[in-house]
Amino acid sequence: TTSSRRSPRSRHPQSSSSRRSMAASASANPIATFDTTLGTFEAELFMDKMPITASNFADLANSGFYDGLHFHRVIDGFMLQFGCPHSADPKSNRAGTGGPPGGSSFETPTGETVKRDGGGNIPDELIDKTSNKPGTLSMANTGQPNSGGSQFFINTVHNDFLDWFGPGQSKHPVFGAVISGMDVVEKIGKTKTDRGDAPVTPVKMNSLKVK
Repeated sequence: TTSSRRSPRSRHPQSSSSRRSMAASASANPIATFDTTLGTFEAELFMDKMPITASNFADLANSGFYDGLHFHRVIDGFMLQFGCPHSADPKSNRAGTGGPPGGSSFETPTGETVKRDGGGNIPDELIDKTSNKPGTLSMANTGQPNSGGSQFFINTVHNDFLDWFGPGQSKHPVFGAVISGMDVVEKIGKTKTDRGDAPVTPVKMNSLKVK
């Protein structure tokens, strides 16, 4: 059903200013700015704790990969999912199946080069035990190891059953958290959706940049 709290999976084909200032001053981590058609919010990326996953996200964001895409799966009381290139067309039945170009690469803060596999996926980074609490950014995957690419989700409730270090089968590592504009996230989370969990009125990412 549309309200089912299923794992936020990417389906591959076969094969406030003050809060921001406080967060930024407490950490040298980069800040991502999400400019959507329903408003703007910001998130800290946990580059210090999740360098591969956060660097993958920052690389995609600053290359313009996410600009013009739409939230393709929204479930009230669960999460918002985003990041599939096929969602450039908000009505595409392929939304949720795409990822970054296979074989592309990016660098971590230490200068390590990480190459995405042929499907555009990165290695699972199961090292930090931050739970999937409200406002956290977490990697979507197919349920198989090393199957995360560009798709991620923002938790709107505490979805601890998605923690990679929990007893369940789902393994979704957290790599960031919203630091301002959570009201915008909640507004997106309340948008009316169709039977496939896609917003009836598309919610577009005008731009997503990391500094």
